[in-house]
Amino acid sequence: MTTDIDSEVFVEIDPTGRYGRYDELLGSGAVKKVYRGFDQESGIEIAWNQVKLGCFSNDDGMIDRIFSEVTLLRSLKSEKIIEFFDAWVDGKHNKLNFITEFCTSGNLREYRKKHRHVSLKAIKKWSKQILMGLEYLHTHDPCIIHRDLNCSNVFVNGHTGEVKIGDLGLAAVVGSDHAAHSVLGTPEFMAPELYDEDYTEMVDIYSFGMCVLELVTLESPYCECDSVAKIYKTVTSGKRPQSLNKVKDPAVKQFIEKCLGKPRNRPTASELLKDPIFNGINDDEDENNDKDGNGNYVIPHFGSLKI
Repeated sequence: MTTDIDSEVFVEIDPTGRYGRYDELLGSGAVKKVYRGFDQESGIEIAWNQVKLGCFSNDDGMIDRIFSEVTLLRSLKSEKIIEFFDAWVDGKHNKLNFITEFCTSGNLREYRKKHRHVSLKAIKKWSKQILMGLEYLHTHDPCIIHRDLNCSNVFVNGHTGEVKIGDLGLAAVVGSDHAAHSVLGTPEFMAPELYDEDYTEMVDIYSFGMCVLELVTLESPYCECDSVAKIYKTVTSGKRPQSLNKVKDPAVKQFIEKCLGKPRNRPTASELLKDPIFNGINDDEDENNDKDGNGNYVIPHFGSLKI
């Protein structure tokens, strides 16, 4: 028998009474904290993102960036981008709260570290889904550059193998020339041209290549550098991460090198999705492989089962 004592208690409820926040912290960054929450109307767990606006009272640029993320998230509709549900400002406590989709298994970096025995096929499936998210952002009108793509900003539903791009706090909406001019991001994942403050959405393709490299080798790119300054010097000199030498599969290594090439030589997300490396990697392949030609489910050793 379950009692009220056994159930979790909300420490905060949104103004409409729909969303409740638990005290469990899912993640914390320089700008926001993310808590586990619950949508009482739909009966699903959600991520309750909270920003203390008072911490940035003297930084109008940061306040604008925070609200820009909320506005941006509200406008995006893709299965490969973390879904946005609602947002409001708690004037009494000077906090911005926004509700987003909760991915049950956390970020891809921690997930990959936890599950060290992963096939190359699984890594390709994750990579393809990240590319699908990038294709959506880059072909959006106007174009959106993520600018901080790395494995800790990609989130996983472990029971389905689904991955989604999140943390769009540094994303830039750019005009028809697709050019942006701010130096932002995670150093070891930043394309060389980012440091020159003149770049396009191709910086995300470079970062994506570094994500694939980390997923394959289980090493953060440029971990041989012990400071941000050394990473900067190494990246801008054109040197590749030492971990690239640990990629044994020639096709995978070539694929990563394509992503890390000069901006004009990097393929777009749409072009990369057509790369032979993804032959046989289909989102619905497991479902289709479980059916015969008549659409009946097939159980190994038992033949077809009509439902």
